[in-house]
Amino acid sequence: MVKTDYIPELSEVRMERRAPEGPYSLDAEDRVYIEDCLRQVEAAFSTEGFPGMPFEAIPGRALIRRFIVWWRTLEPENEAQSEAHAQLPGAIRLLDTVSSYLEEKARGGR
Repeated sequence: MVKTDYIPELSEVRMERRAPEGPYSLDAEDRVYIEDCLRQVEAAFSTEGFPGMPFEAIPGRALIRRFIVWWRTLEPENEAQSEAHAQLPGAIRLLDTVSSYLEEKARGGR
């Protein structure tokens, strides 16, 4: 089931704005974690987040936005859906941490 009355919170809007316009540059371990989360949700909820698009080409803003929307709108109805849905907050936090790092780096920080 999907909720349709979703209005993004300010923190979610900020996470999306902070995300890169192009694909994320993730290390191998983080890439596997994020892609696995994406594929688990797609499989459990019988949906496609980015039809026909390879993971490496997904824009960062679109990816974090998709994860946030899924977290806020999908309502798990079985164990597989619950497990996949439970992975979303960690993936969102990881992507937002990478976004924050990239933002800081672009401003000349360490």
